Amino acid sequence: MNVFGAIRARFHNAHPDHHAIAKGMAWVILFVFLGKLAGAAKEMAIAYRYGVSEEVDAYLFVFNLVSWPVGVWFSVLTVVLVPLAARIRHDTSVDIPRFRAELLGLTLLLGMGLMLFAWMGLPLLLRSPWTGLPPASVIIATNMVPVLALLAPLGVLISLFSAWMLSAGRHANTLLESVPALVLLVAILSFPSGGAEPLVWGTVAGFAFHLVSIAVPLARRDEIEAPCFTRQSPQWPAFWQGFGIMLVGQALMSFIGIIDQFFAAHLGTGAIATLSFANRILALILGLGATAVARATLPVFSQAQAQSGGQLHLHRVAAHWVRLLLVFGVAAMIVGWWLAPWAVKLLFERGAFLVRDTEAVTEVLRYGLAQLPFYFVGILFVSLLTSQSRYGIVMIIGMINLIVKVVANFLLVERIGVNGIMLATSVMLIVSTLLLGTVLYFDLNKDEKNENSKSA
Repeated sequence: MNVFGAIRARFHNAHPDHHAIAKGMAWVILFVFLGKLAGAAKEMAIAYRYGVSEEVDAYLFVFNLVSWPVGVWFSVLTVVLVPLAARIRHDTSVDIPRFRAELLGLTLLLGMGLMLFAWMGLPLLLRSPWTGLPPASVIIATNMVPVLALLAPLGVLISLFSAWMLSAGRHANTLLESVPALVLLVAILSFPSGGAEPLVWGTVAGFAFHLVSIAVPLARRDEIEAPCFTRQSPQWPAFWQGFGIMLVGQALMSFIGIIDQFFAAHLGTGAIATLSFANRILALILGLGATAVARATLPVFSQAQAQSGGQLHLHRVAAHWVRLLLVFGVAAMIVGWWLAPWAVKLLFERGAFLVRDTEAVTEVLRYGLAQLPFYFVGILFVSLLTSQSRYGIVMIIGMINLIVKVVANFLLVERIGVNGIMLATSVMLIVSTLLLGTVLYFDLNKDEKNENSKSA
């Protein structure tokens, strides 16, 4: 009883920021878990229907290329818009509607530009010999481009509305991220024949339903204005100051997935699909931890930063959660290694997905589990730095990550094939976490010295 009483007392006496982070993580973990269940069901349907076939290789190749700029846009909006919105709300909320309207106008222009670029440029890229895709996969992928290009405008709008919802401290957008998977699952099950069409059109329909599902709650709260194509809001200088730097950093980090795809394409038919199936299971774990860390800590860090100028408290809060996340990451890595074969078999081994595919995906997945502790801690470090608008450090480390990843890929893929792609990611995250941790360590020591000098 004394032990439980001590734990209860320590919890109640903790700083409100710890409570806010824990509460946010609990909600996000719940929503992510429900979303990942939908995603797992979708992946099971794809594995049953297509296996590790040319259709899956072609679909993933095009989907990842179209989604890459959308993912960069969402990442940049999250780390720039959430702290900026916190400062706007703290200082004055008068300018928020105009800024939202102008940001929506910019997003619409960006989405249309990306769609036209994908529609015209991707067929040329797919037909080039250096992509490494087999001829049959190239034909299938080229036919998918006109439809999957629609994901660009849908995706950037979803990203904007999700970032606005997150900036207000609401996490419903995390639950709504399961909508595309559910719609795609229904499409695959409803149309058991017809080649890759259910896969392609189900994806587009899923994005469209996702956009509607996230726009309706915002509209009910009067948080969606008619788009405006001017740049008269006084918030634009602060937005562009962080946006440009983070755009470079996030583009480099997200480009790592594209690099892995090209490395896998040169390993033969099925390599992209094998890597993707392993990443899907890994994403179940990463999503529960990393998404919770990012979306629970960034609003809290940003609000604390906007309300007070002291950095020592923020660094101490971050240091506390670093220790917890390291323990959680190591535990998840050990349990994941043990459960990997059963997880792959349970999720995928049916229909066109054979026993040999299970063995290949399991081996790749186990190589990827080593990244878990470093990934969780790295996400927290980035949340802390972006809440302080220290985007330059994030960009520089992103550049270093890309270099480390490419070098590790060249060294490891030749020796251990697709497993080397996963292991190279772990090497990159170890280097990244050490660099970010070094920055936090020196900041904490500096703040403690300043605090001691003021006390003296």
